[in-house]
Amino acid sequence: MTTLTVGRPATGDGEPASVGWGPLLVVLAGTFMTFLDFFIVNVALPSIQRDLHAGPAAVQLVIAGYGLSFAVGMISGGRLGDLYGRRRIFTVGLALFTLTSAVCGLAPGTAFLVTARVLQGAAGALMTPQVLAILGTVYAGHRRDRAFAAYGLAMGIAGVLGQLLGGALIRADIGGSGWRGIFLINLPVGVIALLLVRRTVPESRGRRARLDLAGTALATAGLTAIVLPLIEGQQYGWPQWTWLSLAAAPVLLTGFVAHQLRRRARGRAPLVDPGLFRGRTFGVGSLAALTFSLVPPSFFFVLALYLQDGRRLTPLFSGVVFSAVGAGFFAAMLTATAITARLGRQILALGALVVAAGSAALAGAASAMSSAGLLPGLVIAGFGIGMVLVPLSSTVLRGVDAQHAGAASGVLSTAQQVGGALGVAVVGVVFYRVLGAGAASAAFTGAFRASLYTLAGLTVLTAGLVQLLPPPATR
Repeated sequence: MTTLTVGRPATGDGEPASVGWGPLLVVLAGTFMTFLDFFIVNVALPSIQRDLHAGPAAVQLVIAGYGLSFAVGMISGGRLGDLYGRRRIFTVGLALFTLTSAVCGLAPGTAFLVTARVLQGAAGALMTPQVLAILGTVYAGHRRDRAFAAYGLAMGIAGVLGQLLGGALIRADIGGSGWRGIFLINLPVGVIALLLVRRTVPESRGRRARLDLAGTALATAGLTAIVLPLIEGQQYGWPQWTWLSLAAAPVLLTGFVAHQLRRRARGRAPLVDPGLFRGRTFGVGSLAALTFSLVPPSFFFVLALYLQDGRRLTPLFSGVVFSAVGAGFFAAMLTATAITARLGRQILALGALVVAAGSAALAGAASAMSSAGLLPGLVIAGFGIGMVLVPLSSTVLRGVDAQHAGAASGVLSTAQQVGGALGVAVVGVVFYRVLGAGAASAAFTGAFRASLYTLAGLTVLTAGLVQLLPPPATR
C-alpha cells in the first residue's frame, strides 16, 4: 500500500532530492497529445471530408467518438491505475494512443477513422488520470504545485494552439500527408515518451483489490447517457433520443452511487470511494472545476466559428489570432504561483472574473473592422483561464490520500470533460439561436456577442463556488 498522501511530503518539506523533472516532462507529453487531439482535428475536418468523401454526420463522429470514449472512460482508467500501478497503466495508455494515432493517420475510409478515434479516446482515458496521480505522489510541497501548474499549462496550450498547429501542419503538407499529419505527428512524441517512461517515472499504486465491474458498467452507462446527447444533440436538432438519454442519466448515476455505498459498507473496494466527497476541498472543488469547464471549450468553439465563418479568416490565420489567448495563458502561468501565495483559493474566483472581463471586452470589439481589435480581449480572457487552470488541480486534489489518487484524478478529469460538453451544448444553443438563418457577418457578430455574455455569466458560478472551499489549513 502506498503511504504517501497527495499534496503532502513523505518527510520534511518535500520529496526525496533524487526526484528531478524527468517524470513531469514524460507524463506531460502524454497530456499534451491527448488534449491537442481534441482541438487539432477541427481545422482538418473540411480536408477529411473531401479526401474520404464523407458526409457531415460521419465527419462529426470523428470528433464525437473521441470525446465520448475519452470522457466516459476516465473514472475507470483512474481506478485501474490505483489497482495495477499508475506507471503501468499510463504506459499502456500511451502505447495504445500512439498506435491508434498511426491508425488514424493511415485510415483508408471514414468508418475506419471513426473507429480508430473512439479507440484513441479510450487510450487517452487510460493515460490522463494517471498524470495527476503520478505528479501528486512523485512531488510534494512547492515542487508539486509547480508540477500541477505545468499540467494546467500543457492542457491549456494544447487547446489554444491546436488550431494554429493543425493549420500549419496541413499547409506544410509534409511528405504529402495533408490532414493525416495531425495524427502522425503523435508518433515521434509517443515513441520517445515510451522509451523514457520506465527510466524516469516511479511506480505507485493503492491497495490491491478487484476492479468493481458493476460500478464500471453503471458509471460508463450513466456518463454516456449525459455526454453523448450533449455532443450530438446540437448537430441533429435535439431529437427525442437525446432527451430520453438525458432523462436516463440521473437514474443510472443514482444507481452507481447506491452501488458504491453498498460495496463500501460490505468492506469491498468501490470504483470511487464515497469518502472522497466528505471533504469540502474535493467535493466543492470538483463542482467548481465542472462549472468552470463550461467556459473554455465553448469559448474556443464560438471563437473559431466567428473567426472562420463570420470574419472569413483562413484556419491558419484564425489560429494566429487564437495565439493571443495563448499569450495571456502563458503570462498567467508565470505569475499564478505568486498570486496564489497571496490570495490562496481566491485566485480561482479572481481568474473566473478576469475571464468575464475579457469576454466583455471581446464582445465590445466584435464589430471592429480589424481583427487586431480583438487581441486585448483575447489576451485578458486567456490570462483569466490560466489563472484558474494553473492552480485548479493542486487545489482540488490537496489532501486526497495517495491510494485513491487515480480515482480522484479520474473524477476531476471526468467533471472537466462533462463540463466542457455541457458548455458547448448550452453556448451552442445560444449562438445558433441568435444566428438564425443569417450568414452575413453582422449575424455572426451578434451570435458571438450573445455567447460571450453567456460565458461571462457562467464564470460567476465558479467565483461563487470558490467561496465554499475551506481555507488551506482545513480539509
